[in-house]
Amino acid sequence: MKIIIYGANSMAAGIAAEFFEDHDIIVIDPIQKNLDSFANLDIGIMLGDALNIKVLKQADVMNSDCFIAVSDNDESNIISCLMARQISNAQTICFVRKKESMESLNSLKDEYKSSYAQYIDHIIWPQKLLVQEIFKIITVPDALDVENFAKGRARLFEYRIKEDSELINKKLKDCYFNSEVLVVGIVRNDELFIPNGDSEFKQNDKAILMGSPIGLDIAASELFEAKGKVKKIAIIGGGSVGYELALALEKTKMRSKIIEINYKRCETLSQNLKNTLLLHGSGTSLELLEQEEIGRCDVVVAITNNDEKNLLCSLLSKQLGAKKIITRVSENATANLFERVGVDVAISQRDACITEIKNRIIETRAGVIATVERGQGEIVELALSQNFVQKPLWELKTPANCVVAIIKRGSKVIIPKGKTEIKPLDTLLVFTKTNDAQSIKEYFK
Repeated sequence: MKIIIYGANSMAAGIAAEFFEDHDIIVIDPIQKNLDSFANLDIGIMLGDALNIKVLKQADVMNSDCFIAVSDNDESNIISCLMARQISNAQTICFVRKKESMESLNSLKDEYKSSYAQYIDHIIWPQKLLVQEIFKIITVPDALDVENFAKGRARLFEYRIKEDSELINKKLKDCYFNSEVLVVGIVRNDELFIPNGDSEFKQNDKAILMGSPIGLDIAASELFEAKGKVKKIAIIGGGSVGYELALALEKTKMRSKIIEINYKRCETLSQNLKNTLLLHGSGTSLELLEQEEIGRCDVVVAITNNDEKNLLCSLLSKQLGAKKIITRVSENATANLFERVGVDVAISQRDACITEIKNRIIETRAGVIATVERGQGEIVELALSQNFVQKPLWELKTPANCVVAIIKRGSKVIIPKGKTEIKPLDTLLVFTKTNDAQSIKEYFK
């Protein structure tokens, strides 16, 4: 694909770094200093403003597949997307920083049926994506990651193997998992591998499971101590992400509180949140955390705009006894470090956006429906042809390690075993390492 990115900022850098090996990328920005940081990538860079139609034509937007407007100005992103679609058939992805911009664009599309809004194919509000990721993890006790497939009839959970787990030093073939669950991946020292029957679980491993919702709930309660529902949540940081998260939590039976250091922001939040406790103070104050019994919370979410502050808040909360810590970070490298020192889940707004682009937009034609462990693993959806020769799973001779985790057959969703027959016209959800995904796709073709 040919991808044009407007805006040479950190988000653009993340997108370019993710896709430049497999796609032809050009980054446009009116400031040369911004473009200089992209010199280490094998991509095209162009000095100019995408609001200028001559610049778009010079970038050959007419023959591009995707135009991503990710500058720091909402209005510029909206206008550049409209112009790009006027002279091309490229998919347009518009990033917005303000909630009002997203709501206005959605209103133009849905309520007013405006032809201008139809020129923007995808609207990405990064804060909302981050909130959605955090909300999914909060609602499943002890889970580090949650993904839904087949309209909710199949799911992926990720759990940490703790020091008191009965799975430690046991081989996979000697562990009991109910028939509706498959262990598709294990992460050890930040490296993902596809396990076999002789693979052993070690302390601090992360186990990736796929299966039916009921089967995964049973496995969670039996093996990962996820027995109680989340009831008490503390949010450290009352910015746009903290506000949106609290707003979402108010629709549930979970009780939440926000700790925010800016008094005026507290006043604003109090006017819009009806069932959330607002506390004025610093999340790094041990006295305040003790006073508010943060250690008794089921989940603490540290989502200020400062990585160092988030880490300190997280470690203090963990020390006081909080059951689960979710921390906002700026990038993958920081996330890995945070998880090594005790944070349960470190999540990046930038990576949430890149995953959204990868899973829902750019890679949809290739059948990738989700990525896990910061891009190390993929769930690939493969539709078998009517000429596929029916055979049991154990007879497959795939070129790389993978797990056929879900079979969709008509209206049925099947969690397969080795003897399960794969039939023509089945749709498979296959878990594999990202580097092996292409060979797996070719094999099933």
